[in-house]
Amino acid sequence: MPTELSAVLPARHIQEECGVFGVYAPETTDVAPLAYYALYALQHRGQESAGIAVNDDGVFTAYRDVGLVNEVFPAERLRSLGTGTIAVGHVRYGTTGSDNKRNVQPILVNHYKGRMALAHNGNLTNSHALRQELESQGSIFQTTTDSEVIAYIIVQERLRAPSIEEAVSAAMDRIEGAYSLVISSPTKLIAVRDPHGFRPLCMGRLRDGGVVFASESCALDAIGARFERDILPGEIVVADKSGVKSDTRHCGKVPKRLCVFEFIYFARPDSVIDGSSVHVARQRAGAFLALEHPVQADIVIGVPDSGLDAALGYARQSGIPYGMGFIKNKYIGRTFISPTQAMRENEVNIKLNPIRSVVEGKRVVLIDDSIVRGTTCRRTIDLLRKAGAKEIHMRVSAPPFVAACYYGTDIDDPSKLIANNHSVEEIAKIIGVDSLGYLSLQDVVKLADNTQCGFCTACFGGGYPTAVPQDGGKDRFECKISERERT
Repeated sequence: MPTELSAVLPARHIQEECGVFGVYAPETTDVAPLAYYALYALQHRGQESAGIAVNDDGVFTAYRDVGLVNEVFPAERLRSLGTGTIAVGHVRYGTTGSDNKRNVQPILVNHYKGRMALAHNGNLTNSHALRQELESQGSIFQTTTDSEVIAYIIVQERLRAPSIEEAVSAAMDRIEGAYSLVISSPTKLIAVRDPHGFRPLCMGRLRDGGVVFASESCALDAIGARFERDILPGEIVVADKSGVKSDTRHCGKVPKRLCVFEFIYFARPDSVIDGSSVHVARQRAGAFLALEHPVQADIVIGVPDSGLDAALGYARQSGIPYGMGFIKNKYIGRTFISPTQAMRENEVNIKLNPIRSVVEGKRVVLIDDSIVRGTTCRRTIDLLRKAGAKEIHMRVSAPPFVAACYYGTDIDDPSKLIANNHSVEEIAKIIGVDSLGYLSLQDVVKLADNTQCGFCTACFGGGYPTAVPQDGGKDRFECKISERERT
C-alpha cells in the first residue's frame, strides 16, 4: 500500500500564501533596504517570488520577480529602486494564480487620480463573481490572482470616494474572505485587515517615528522597529504627513476567526500574533498531545522546524527526554529542484538526516505539524527506521485535514487528503509507525492562551466562517484563464 500511495500522491507540505510589509518613513529616504530586510524575515511565508515598490513623492519605482528575496534583490538591483519615503513589499507562495512572473506582487495600478501599489495576503471567496462583473464592465486583467480584483475594486470605488481610505472602506463592503493588505497611494500608506482577521497584520515604529506594517512581528525585529500593536480585524490604519489614523467602522461586525495554523506552522516561532507567542503556542500543542496520546518511550524528537517546539512541549509534559533527532540542511529550501527521478525520491534524505546515536535502539516519539497526503512523513519515518529506531510513535500537533481552505492556505481537493480516505489506524500502517495520534479539535483552539479571538478551523472540519465558492476549486478562474489562453 505505501508504494501505491507514493505513486499516486506526490509529496508536498502545507504552504501559506504570502507575507506583506509596508513602511512610511518621512524622516528618511532609504526605505528600500528596510523593505528588503523585512521581507527576508518573512521569507518563510512565501518562497516563489518577491517584490518591492518604492514611492518617492508619488513617483513609483518597483521591481518584482520569481525567486527568493536575496535572488530577486542583489545589491545593485536594490539600489536601482532609488530613494523614497514609502515602500510596499511582498513575498509570495501562490494558492490562487500560477507561480509565473505576471502574478508577482506588489500590484501597481495607474488610475486617473494617481498610482497605487498593493500587497495582499489571503484569498477572497467571491473573487470569481467580482472578476466576472469587472470584466463585463471592460476591465482588462493582467494577472490571474484575486489580489488584482481587490486593486480594481478599490480603484472603482475611488471614482466616487473623497479619499483613498474611503475607497478602501467601500471596497471592504464588496470583497469577502481573507485579506491583509498594505497599500501605498502617492501620499499615504494604508494597512487593512479583513473583518474576520483570518491573516495576521501588525504595526510598529521606527526609531525616527516612521510607521511600519508587517504580517509578523519578526519582520519588525529585523529592521529595529518597536512592535506597537496588532491591526484589529476589520480595521483600516492610515499613515501620512498628518500622523496615524484608525478607522474601525468594519470592526466587530462578524466573529473573529484567526487561522489557527498560523500558530501550528506558518508563523516564525519568534513572532507574536494577536498577543500570543508562536513559540509558546507550539509548546502548548506538544503538551496537549502528551496528555491526549501518552506512550511509553525513550526519547521525543521533532521534525524541523515547526515540530521542534511541539516536541519540547511533549517532552516536558510527559517527562520523556527531548533530543535532536534530525539535522536539517539549511542550504536547500522549498525551491530546490530535483532534476532526476532518483533525486526526487531522495529529496527527504537530502533535506533531513537522522542522528543515529540519538535514535538507534530507542522507542521514539516523533512530532510533526501535519500529515497532508502521507508520502513525505512516510519517507521521514523510513529514515528513522534505517537509523535504527526500535519503535516510532508519531504525534501530530494539528487535527487531521479533512476540508479545503478558501482563506489563503494551500489545502485543496479533500479527496486527496489522506485523513478522508483512511482511519487513524490505517494511516499509521501506511506511513509505517507503531502508533499515531493527532491533536484534537477541542484542544487546537486553546494553543494561543493570550489571544482574545476565535479561530478558523475549517480545514479540520470546524466549519467555514463565511460562504465559500460552490462553483469549483480555489483555482477555478486560473484554470479557465489558462484554457482561454490555449485556445
